[in-house]
Amino acid sequence: MIIRKTRKQKNIKNKNHKNKNQWEDHLTKKAKSENYPARSVYKLEEIQNKFKIIQKNDNVLDLGCAPGSWLLYAAKQTGKKGMVYGIDLKENDIKLPLNIIVIQDNILNLKNSDFLNKDKKFNVVLSDMAPATTGRKDVDTLRSFELCNMALKIADDFLIENGNFICKIFQGNDFNSFQQKVKSRFKICKIFKPESCRKHSKEIYIIGKGKKSKA
Repeated sequence: MIIRKTRKQKNIKNKNHKNKNQWEDHLTKKAKSENYPARSVYKLEEIQNKFKIIQKNDNVLDLGCAPGSWLLYAAKQTGKKGMVYGIDLKENDIKLPLNIIVIQDNILNLKNSDFLNKDKKFNVVLSDMAPATTGRKDVDTLRSFELCNMALKIADDFLIENGNFICKIFQGNDFNSFQQKVKSRFKICKIFKPESCRKHSKEIYIIGKGKKSKA
């Protein structure tokens, strides 16, 4: 049996799609008008407004920092006496203020070993890293999980006690186990999906506040 959609149903679908695109276009235009390279800045802004992750004078590490919106926003939050360090496989080609240092490298296999050394510590670790998607949900979520584990390992090694952590993850079979890992390391663990995320996206953010003492 063939079920045909009525004209009314088609109009509702088209209207919803149009509204979604208008919202996304609005954020893209807003980001451009505020001198941010991408609309992703508003995800971090929502997280910051709700959870107060970044403080004045903080040292912040941004993993997967290209195209640079999170770098710029974090630098505004820390102020001139804070520092933001970024790393990404892709080159950042935007003009950066003096309190941002960026390298182009692979966080999974660092060639620039001086960028992260035992003497460097951070108040905040941010990870907006995402794998190159294949279209296969199982593969994409597994790759996302691997990047999240790497981000958490870096937080283990370089985040100060009582430091904060933000990590993007694709929802899948490994989500609960990763959430438990974050809970075991931080005094507060929250799950948050910013309104500025694309509605069809499976991404969600895990926020860890107050890194526990290793003792």
